[in-house]
Amino acid sequence: MRLLTTVMDQSLDEGYAAAARARGEVGKRRLPTTTRGRLLLALGLALAAVVVTVSGVTAHDDEPALARQHDALVQKVTAGTAAADKLQQQVEAARTQVDQEQRRALKESGGDLALTDLAAAVGTGAVHGPGLKLVLDDATGTDSGGGIDPRTADDFSGGRLHDHDLQLIVNGLWESGAEAVAVNGQRLTSLSAIRAAGDAILVDNRPLVPPYTVLAVGDEKRLPGAFQDSSGGQYLRILEESYGIKSTATAQRSLDLPAAVGFTLRLATPDSGTPSAAGSTIAPSPSTTGAAKQ
Repeated sequence: MRLLTTVMDQSLDEGYAAAARARGEVGKRRLPTTTRGRLLLALGLALAAVVVTVSGVTAHDDEPALARQHDALVQKVTAGTAAADKLQQQVEAARTQVDQEQRRALKESGGDLALTDLAAAVGTGAVHGPGLKLVLDDATGTDSGGGIDPRTADDFSGGRLHDHDLQLIVNGLWESGAEAVAVNGQRLTSLSAIRAAGDAILVDNRPLVPPYTVLAVGDEKRLPGAFQDSSGGQYLRILEESYGIKSTATAQRSLDLPAAVGFTLRLATPDSGTPSAAGSTIAPSPSTTGAAKQ
């Protein structure tokens, strides 16, 4: 009982009590008591306030400048895109006029139909007919996620459709018997290239954004099934099951594909085989194969 009484009466050890008294004295001495100490403390607080104020003012002044630069860049890109669209319209109008003059010149010789078929096959002429409409889109929540994309060994930001995915799908359409293909209104030819620039997909250096609408003119009854059985169709199913890529394929009775813009024959050599309507003969080099059709 004496031990319990001692513990109750003296709950703190003398060492603990001394430490508590020392802490109390230190806490009392935290604020300077002399005039010099108070002046130094006031000076330090004033300097800290000046630094914070200057930093805030500088950050506030930089925000409008950055906003103006961003707005100027957006306006420049918008103006450049509008100018490119206007030039493309002019090119298409000039191409239409040239085609009309060519048909008028060849109509008397009976070569109008052959020229039309050739232009449709090459891609320099517009095409109308049945076929397949394929709409592709990135997976839901594309911007989320992370890791490594096993298809490219690059940073993976979700179920994003890449340029090489679109290449394989388009090649599957050619393999299935498509006679003409266009992606988001961009007609593909044997010289077309599907590439990437950052997160954007370029078709003949024209940036496209999802969803990607792929139109293929061909046999509306045979083309959908043939595409599903092709290597491109099987690859698309893997993208859907493994990465959540969204796609819809529907047979179409009527499709309109525009003519290719900026189509340039890079190499021509004389050929004594079949003369052209003008009396000369040209033949494209067999090495001019595009990335879209292989």
